[in-house]
Amino acid sequence: MPVVRDLRDFDRRSGSLLERLVFNQRMVLAVACLVATVVLGWLAVTRLTLNASFERMLPQSHPYIQHYLQNKQELRGLGNALRVVVENPRGDIYDAKYLETLRQINDALFLTPGVDRAWMKSMWTPSVRWNEVTEEGFSGGAVMPDSYDGSPRSVEQLKTNIARSGIVGSLVGADYRSTMIFVPLLDRDPATGKAIDYAQLTAAIDTLVGKYEQGPDGVQIHVTGFARLVGALLSGMRQVLMYFGVAALVAAGVIYGYTRCVRSTVLVVACSLVAVVWQLGLVSALGFELDPFSILVPFLVFAIGVSHGAQKMNGIMQDVGRGTHLLVAARYTFRRLFLAGLTALLADAVGFAVLMAIDIPVIRDLALAASIGVAVLIFTNLLLLPVLLSYVGVSPAAAARAIASESGAEDKGVWRLLAQCTQPRRAAVAVGIGLALAAGGLAMSARLQVGDLDPGAPELRADSRYNQDNAYITAHYSLSSDQFAVMVKTPDEQCLDYRTLVEADRLGWALQQVPGVQATVSLADAVRQITAGASEGSPKWLTLSREQNVLNYGAQQASTSNPDLFNRACSLMPVIAYLADHKAGTLEKVVAAADAFAREHSGPGREFLLAAGSAGIEAATNIVVRDANTKMLLYVYAAVIVLCFITFRNWRAVVVAVLPLVLTSILCEALMVALGMGVKVATLPVIALGVGIGVDYALYLLSVQLAQQRQGATLAQAYRHALQFTGKVVALVGVTLAAGVVCWAWSPIKFQADMGILLTFMFALNMVGALVLVPALSHFLLKKVK
Repeated sequence: MPVVRDLRDFDRRSGSLLERLVFNQRMVLAVACLVATVVLGWLAVTRLTLNASFERMLPQSHPYIQHYLQNKQELRGLGNALRVVVENPRGDIYDAKYLETLRQINDALFLTPGVDRAWMKSMWTPSVRWNEVTEEGFSGGAVMPDSYDGSPRSVEQLKTNIARSGIVGSLVGADYRSTMIFVPLLDRDPATGKAIDYAQLTAAIDTLVGKYEQGPDGVQIHVTGFARLVGALLSGMRQVLMYFGVAALVAAGVIYGYTRCVRSTVLVVACSLVAVVWQLGLVSALGFELDPFSILVPFLVFAIGVSHGAQKMNGIMQDVGRGTHLLVAARYTFRRLFLAGLTALLADAVGFAVLMAIDIPVIRDLALAASIGVAVLIFTNLLLLPVLLSYVGVSPAAAARAIASESGAEDKGVWRLLAQCTQPRRAAVAVGIGLALAAGGLAMSARLQVGDLDPGAPELRADSRYNQDNAYITAHYSLSSDQFAVMVKTPDEQCLDYRTLVEADRLGWALQQVPGVQATVSLADAVRQITAGASEGSPKWLTLSREQNVLNYGAQQASTSNPDLFNRACSLMPVIAYLADHKAGTLEKVVAAADAFAREHSGPGREFLLAAGSAGIEAATNIVVRDANTKMLLYVYAAVIVLCFITFRNWRAVVVAVLPLVLTSILCEALMVALGMGVKVATLPVIALGVGIGVDYALYLLSVQLAQQRQGATLAQAYRHALQFTGKVVALVGVTLAAGVVCWAWSPIKFQADMGILLTFMFALNMVGALVLVPALSHFLLKKVK
């Protein structure tokens, strides 16, 4: 484009309609953006909240989850619940001081807002009972004696009741040094009608823990459950917000190190921050909350904004360095890079939008929030930034350095090697290395698993308080918190039918044969025990009687001690398997056994429905993630290919742009195997984001390269010009994007750390792949361009 030193020599009517609207009315645009920033910033500050939801973590259209949601009111013990274990560090549970502390903790939890009090269980609740067979029949009562007064005599009575209650291993630790309080939670606070505020609930639990763990006579309290996990995630989210400032400083430092221009660096960072403010304001205006997944979106929006802003800044610096008037330089850069930038942002949006294919509300919220962020970047970084730079400009020294770089004064070292990748020998070597890496990556990625690969809560680090508490409970209680429940559905008053109980018993036996299943519990087990007990404990009667009255009596007795075994209408009873862990391999075996049994044995009068319980929900999530993984990749690559074809209008250029992305996707999956990561809700979005954002590099490089080739330049000349004009900024962008997310690796939330590591790897490798493979592949596919 011609150098225009005097603005009077420039035709204001030139350029596209959009360019004329933006630059001929640039003050109006700047003022409008300022007003929008103030309004949306106010909304973000006053309305945006941090929270999480149990149900929004579930793939709600999956049949297993639909079965659970349809019957969750009848399955209080298998939904959202806390398990609070109170340990006596100085002795056993038969200590009067410990028992009094346990009572106080039990009462405090009972009165905590959001607790489903009718289903709460502990040694201090009357629903926990003991039963025994005597010569006169059954005898029973509450485990905690009505006459308990802390005396040695009443403590001895308690010891006897525990021994005959069968709660050792479930509500009492196997070493008799701790007891469990089971605290089911409501979905909504009955007083306000609003969803449970997990931040408030966590604060209440933390206050309780701090109060009773302090002092020489304090106890140790271990708490697990979804609500406790969310509390730990919310706490980690506040720490992650601190990393945003670190990312902004690092990005500013990288850009300034490249330009050594304060004013342009401040503008690029400021426009990216404005995009974050707009995104958060729009999200809050639409009524969304920030959760542990969507909290990462502002980081991505900021990093993408900085990357596109750096390209605009670099173009203006080069034109100003040639002597072009500042406003004309801004318009020239807008003409050259707007289409490439818009296509790149649309590719970014596609990378986010395909996450809508994942049937999990929190991921769809992330996709929506990120799509909003990309949309605002079109205004803040493609339109507003060039306008502001046309006012503020760049330093003369920075412009001179940009021209020196373009003229070849800095054409040495790594840039010279990259420019030589268009030569036959170097191109063949680069492509050969790429093929070798792809082959090795495919071999390793074949071992990639879906689901969790570690015990405990994989969302947190192994040394977190939550996982330490979970490890204690797992070690001291025989029935784990990893429950997989199959719901046996019958017509009303038919769950006690002999054939139904026999089938439920057979299901329990089939699940017990699966490796990883510790034990199974169902109404059939309780009825069998009570039938034998009613016959003086004779083992001959340890069976399911064909006599309906005997079954009815057994169920009636069982309901007093364990009301979770069937519902009041006698139309639903769960068969619960307690698993040793929730690893992907364990869940796959349990699901296979339960599903095969359900298909074979469901029929008129009874239906076996999978699945409830924490392990059942996670198994359904794994199935959805496995299906979405392939579908998501197909969608994102199809969309990127279409966008590239629209931009380049050359199928060979599309191949050149997409193949480096494919290599990065393969190596990313190989890295997940090497680091022991499974494909989960947290890691699933990473590959889509890496593809959508990673194509930016190729778009900027190939846009300039093809434009030069269509003007008659050779491939070597065109790529050298692309390197000089935009290639160095591509490297800058890759470093900036990686720097924006690498700080996640220090997050206390493990899945955020995993996402940070993977995104850093993909951003850096996509940048290297574009700079090396685009010229190498162009030698074979784009040597001659009409």
